[in-house]
Amino acid sequence: MEIRAIAFDVNGTLIEIRTDEHVDEIFRAAGHFLTYQGIDLRRHQVRDLYFEFLKQQRRSSGEEHPEFDAVEIWRRIIDENMTDFTRALPPEKLAQMPLFMAEMYRGISRRRLKLYPHVRKMLNILRQHYPLALVTDAQSAYARGELHRAGILDYFDPIIVSGDHGYRKPDRRLFQFAIDALGVAAEQTLYVGNDMKRDIYGAREAGMRTMLFNSDQGTKEYLGCVAEHTITDYRELLAILGVG
Repeated sequence: MEIRAIAFDVNGTLIEIRTDEHVDEIFRAAGHFLTYQGIDLRRHQVRDLYFEFLKQQRRSSGEEHPEFDAVEIWRRIIDENMTDFTRALPPEKLAQMPLFMAEMYRGISRRRLKLYPHVRKMLNILRQHYPLALVTDAQSAYARGELHRAGILDYFDPIIVSGDHGYRKPDRRLFQFAIDALGVAAEQTLYVGNDMKRDIYGAREAGMRTMLFNSDQGTKEYLGCVAEHTITDYRELLAILGVG
C-alpha cells in the first residue's frame, strides 16, 4: 500500500470502551450536585431534561448526521432552572459547571476503558514512519481525557472530534479536516475504523484508503461497502504496511 499518513477511529477501534448512559447513578449524582448550586431537580427530572434537550438539538440541526453538544445540554439545564442562590455563585464557577457535569456524566456512565491488544506497540512503530491522526465521533468534554487515560493522546495530530463540528461520521467533512491537516493526498491516507458505515464508507467517500478493525463493536455491513483490508490483530496492520 502506498501510504503516507494514517488516521484512526477511537472507540471500538483503538480503545475498548463500555458505557451505560441511562444508569440511575448518573442522574442521582447530578441531582445531588445541583442541589448544592441552588437547583432542586429529582433524578427523573434531570434524566428527562437531558434526553429531551439532546433530542431537540438533533431535531433542530440541519445536518444529515447531526451531533449533539453535551456541555450545551447541561448549560441549558442549569440556565433554565437556576435560582437566586445559583445566580449569586461566583461567575467562574457558573461558567465551568456545564463542562464539569458533562465530564461527571461520562465518568459515572463508564464501565470499561482499555486499549485493544498491541495498540501501543503498533502506534510506537507507526509514528516512526507516518504522521498519525484521529477522526472520532465523540465530545471534546471527555474524548481527550479518555485518550490521556489510555496513554495515547500524544500520538496524534490532528484530533478531529465530531462534537466540535455539529455533525458525525460518515460525513466526509470530518475526514477532510484530517486530510488537510496532515497535508497528504486522500488516496495516500489510510483510515482504520471498526464501523462499516461511519468509518469505512465515510472514509471512502472522502477518497481515503480503508481498513476495518473487526472488533465486537460497530456495524459490519453497509450498502455493500467493503474495506480494502480487514484485520482482527494490530500486528496484521504492521505486516500489511511492511513496518515493525
